[in-house]
Amino acid sequence: METYIPRFLQLPNQHCFLFGPRGTGKSTFLRHQLPNALWIDLLKPENFRNYKARPERLEELVLANPQYPDIVIDEVQRVPELLSLVHRLVEMKLNRRFVLTGSSARKLKSADADLLGGRAVRKFMYPFMLSELPHVQELGEILDYGLLPVAYHAVDKAATLDAYISLYMQQEVYQEALVRNIGDFARFLEAVSFSHGAVMNISNVARDCGVGRKTVEGFIQILFDIMLAFQIPVFTKKASRQMSAHPKFYFFDTGVFQTLRPKGLLDSPEEIGGAALEGLVAQHLNAWIAYGNSSFNLSFWRSLRGLEVDFVLYGSEGFYAIEVKNSARIRSSDLVGLSEFGKDYPESRRILLYRGSDRLLKDGILCLPVDNFLNLLKPSEPLNMVLGV
Repeated sequence: METYIPRFLQLPNQHCFLFGPRGTGKSTFLRHQLPNALWIDLLKPENFRNYKARPERLEELVLANPQYPDIVIDEVQRVPELLSLVHRLVEMKLNRRFVLTGSSARKLKSADADLLGGRAVRKFMYPFMLSELPHVQELGEILDYGLLPVAYHAVDKAATLDAYISLYMQQEVYQEALVRNIGDFARFLEAVSFSHGAVMNISNVARDCGVGRKTVEGFIQILFDIMLAFQIPVFTKKASRQMSAHPKFYFFDTGVFQTLRPKGLLDSPEEIGGAALEGLVAQHLNAWIAYGNSSFNLSFWRSLRGLEVDFVLYGSEGFYAIEVKNSARIRSSDLVGLSEFGKDYPESRRILLYRGSDRLLKDGILCLPVDNFLNLLKPSEPLNMVLGV
């Protein structure tokens, strides 16, 4: 058996939803955190059939087994009718905790599901952070295969990621009737992979995969709902110049991006590697904010003239601008976006993450090896401690 790797996520002492894509380790985490829980796995066909046909079975099971302090319902979106029963059981004040996992918000939204009237907090499970892993990691393999636990533990990582994408298309998309033509959706996934780490042009994506713009808009929403992708908005607080209005798009794991991204003789490895590295930093910052219950909001900065900073962290705990470069040497052009951002926001601390090995200060910009930064990034550590300032 694979060795369990503890996660930074803190399970609250109250009812909660634990969302996250398949393969991020939600069930493994909960089985270690709650070894004595009453467990209902809705991925098992027999359980799915039983509870779909007769949701009231849940109430009978819970009331007949008071010895279990925790009740876990795994992949609850498969039978959203159970949520109204959970709500009723919560109202009974049985001194039991419900933990409900899900890998899709779409069915919960479409079914207008009862989300327990605010009585359950929402948590999110991300792929591994480098600082969760038992040894300091080199970036080469991480950039190729990502940090999804199901792939990280696999012997053949590439084959596992291929199977993972196929599983998602089959179980989360096709079987749940989210799309009518799985071929169109598969072509869309390839086409949209070119938008990873960029502002998406929906018309271009529609043209590349041969479907209508409205269909692509629907497909994009499916990606967000099944948690395979996310977007970050433009930072506009007290902007002194005109800014781009469109968000940037990312797949939730760089290994998933690399698996979907077509590669050929005309594709630049540097371009693909740069998008993969930027996405790796994005998924780490998302996890760091969520696991640490931080006040930071994650955004990016881009002027209409095309000046850009990859990430902006803004909150009561600080103000940081972060640029990511997939190169071992720092050129003066690499600092332009951060320099311009500093003119508009002199209060910010500006950071360049790059593939070199030296810690440098250039024109007031702190330049750090990106692997060091990611290996030190922990929810328990304030960012200024991670930066060593």
